Amino acid sequence: MPEASLLDFSVFNPRRLDEALSLLAEEENVVPLAGGTDLMVTLETGNLSPCRFLNLMGIAEFQEPFSWCDGKLRMSPLCSYRDTRIDKDVATRYPLLVRAAREVGVLAIQSRGTWAGNIVNASPAADGVPVLMVYDAEVELRSTSGTRTVPLCDFYRGYKEMDRASDELVTGIILPPPPEDRIEYFRKVAPRRLQAITKVLLTGYLLRSDDRIEDCRIVLGSVAPFTLRARETESILRGSVLDSETIKAARAALQGEISPIDDIRSTAMYRRNVAERLLDEFLLSASPESH
Repeated sequence: MPEASLLDFSVFNPRRLDEALSLLAEEENVVPLAGGTDLMVTLETGNLSPCRFLNLMGIAEFQEPFSWCDGKLRMSPLCSYRDTRIDKDVATRYPLLVRAAREVGVLAIQSRGTWAGNIVNASPAADGVPVLMVYDAEVELRSTSGTRTVPLCDFYRGYKEMDRASDELVTGIILPPPPEDRIEYFRKVAPRRLQAITKVLLTGYLLRSDDRIEDCRIVLGSVAPFTLRARETESILRGSVLDSETIKAARAALQGEISPIDDIRSTAMYRRNVAERLLDEFLLSASPESH
């Protein structure tokens, strides 16, 4: 692809949501732009085809990062990682969001990058999407034709493929209240402690009733074409006693669900081994002997 010039790009600056949706429906080759932390990298490397950006930063309806209704958290499309880190209510109710927000780039990136952008960038190595998926987040999509919601765990169809039409805009991320007394886990494995792309990420929660697993969520990054909720592994665990046999069966199920690749950051075999060890660590940390 020939290198593009800045003169090949233009920007729409709507102030209201209805104006933005009309532009998205009526104009061709329009790309929504919020924090821009991924788009600008693509632009700088010359890998972004000429387009017209739809700047979301000035839309009045998007200015409040959070709202609460019936115990549910609603995140605006402009909600940044920094917004999450400094909000005490969010940190108390959804601590995994804060854990993930701390892993994203540097403070400047955290102040600019958005959770919605992390979703629609659709990187298998996303740091934010896995914890949103653990909390059963739903993606709200709106067009001039109406509004619909899609569970985040069903949003991806393949590598960079999403259940989002070209005229739809992400207008919110909705998180129900998570169960009380859950045991949470988050660990990202990368070449460095900070400012590094994920090699393997595993996050989740487990809810125990006595020595049995009542419910659980297990989500992984960088081991499939998109962020993967390990449903088969969850089904092995749900209702089982958390013992060595259950953990062994969960490891086998996980290996059947993931499909890592060799790339510049790691090998498929390494990712398989690490994913299994992270699952071990999570389950052992949640065992009755550990609490």
